[in-house]
Amino acid sequence: MALWTLCRDCLHDAEGPARRCAACGSPRLVSHPERDTLSIAHVDCDAFYASVEKRDNPSLTDKPVIIGGGRRGVVATCCYVARTYGVRSAMPMFKALEACADAVVIRPDMEKYVAVGRQVRSLMLALTPQVEPISIDEAFLDLGGTERLHRSSPAVTLAAFARRVETEIGITISVGLSYAKFLAKIASDMDKPRGFSVLGRAEAVAFLAGKPVTMLPGVGKAAAERLAQAGIRQIGDLAGAATENLFATLGKDGPRLQRLSRGIDERTISPEHETRSISSETTFDTDIADHDALEPILWRMAERTAARLRKADLAGRTVILKLKGADFRLITRSRQLHEPTQLAKRLYDEARALLLAEPVATRYRLLGVGVSDLGEGSGADHGDLADTETPRVVAVERAIEKLRDRFGTDAVIKGVGLGREPAASPARKTPTSRRR
Repeated sequence: MALWTLCRDCLHDAEGPARRCAACGSPRLVSHPERDTLSIAHVDCDAFYASVEKRDNPSLTDKPVIIGGGRRGVVATCCYVARTYGVRSAMPMFKALEACADAVVIRPDMEKYVAVGRQVRSLMLALTPQVEPISIDEAFLDLGGTERLHRSSPAVTLAAFARRVETEIGITISVGLSYAKFLAKIASDMDKPRGFSVLGRAEAVAFLAGKPVTMLPGVGKAAAERLAQAGIRQIGDLAGAATENLFATLGKDGPRLQRLSRGIDERTISPEHETRSISSETTFDTDIADHDALEPILWRMAERTAARLRKADLAGRTVILKLKGADFRLITRSRQLHEPTQLAKRLYDEARALLLAEPVATRYRLLGVGVSDLGEGSGADHGDLADTETPRVVAVERAIEKLRDRFGTDAVIKGVGLGREPAASPARKTPTSRRR
């Protein structure tokens, strides 16, 4: 099979190896023996939130940018300039600013990021209906069978797509191309930013062999420690281990991980994307132990979550309270409702009961309200013949929502929401989605 070399800048495709494009001189080339036989891709936007902010404010182009909130918050993401200083996602903000004192810190603007994410998603769907979103800024795609439609191989189509995202939307993406989902995901991380990497069948097992087991999906710190105790630290060790020993070490996950270690991933791209939960949370600049001070914050988080439910036309049956102590220990509590809800009042009432059950003296640095067991919004808050309260609350919350849509979010503030407004990173969670 002839080897072809594709230029990612001008899309010139020529037979034979090359170090630079013969047409434009670019060194950004894609050349691989299996390039035109692979169709499973993982697309990931580069430093997404920070890239959107730099796009909208060109003065930030060469500056270190951190997206996060408050000195007591955490880093949601950061640009590649900030990463050279050691800043990383999920790092406490005070540590990030110690590492990079000159960083420009920007609070997340989720509505803007969601809008840009939808633009990217619409361009993906123009390539293939087989798009499986993973988060706001990444997705798997299966371009098998699209060669006649696009008159090019999936690799060429993806290179054109990357250039279009950069030109039309103003952000950059990285692409991983392979025959299996987890290998495509690994490939997309290999050459960031603006990367395009290919992992073929012939090289997959040898490539994986020397990598740490934590590179495999589903192997976290605890699983890695158990594997290390069994003498398994690299993926090659896992591939060669006795299957019965893996059962003893990892249970039913053992054989699954061994198949991955041998380059076998039977999962297909699934366009259906089920939202598991919707939540809102905030991190305080100063720890709070007073339940009276927490309740107004709890109400605001309940309102934000309820608004997101209505916007997504979803309703949830299980209310979740999320707390993080001053010691960073995460606490989650939940209660199931008798019917699905979109109402802030119901979310607040249940979350407040869960909060009041927690020790009074505990100091908290984060509070969140979420809802799971989601279904269609039409199934929410019907009540029954004896329930005169629910229709009234529905009418009140819908009236408030209309006023806020017209006059702004501060147009109507309920008394329960008044109180100390925390200096904090704003609710940063968008719908949490099922990874396949």
